[in-house]
Amino acid sequence: MANQLLEFKEILRSRKVSEQRKPDKQTRKLLFYLFTSTRGGFTRLRIIMSLLDKPYNTHQLSQELELDYKAIQHHMKVLEKNNMVSKIGEKYGAIFHLSNFLEINISALDEAIDKLDRKMNYKKVYL
Repeated sequence: MANQLLEFKEILRSRKVSEQRKPDKQTRKLLFYLFTSTRGGFTRLRIIMSLLDKPYNTHQLSQELELDYKAIQHHMKVLEKNNMVSKIGEKYGAIFHLSNFLEINISALDEAIDKLDRKMNYKKVYL
């Protein structure tokens, strides 16, 4: 997982961003919550990274990420509700792509990946 997080960071840094804009505090908070403070954060991050390349429907994402269809469906609802992805179409054939909001604030995702990496590599020591 740690290698995958480093890979995600490299992909984000390699993308051309027309204007470097610092995300506001609420946006950073939302991204940290969605990707680091909840149990499905890493899965949602994998979905976002897949959608960077091209749009997918739920079935295609489940095959691409080798996850259960219902799990992908749940994460897509969470991402759509929080304006991270946009949906074109309805029901089974709906295609998902990154929302304009996330495209503009994609640089804040880099910080969320750092935080997730620290969280996943943190070892608890009980005395």
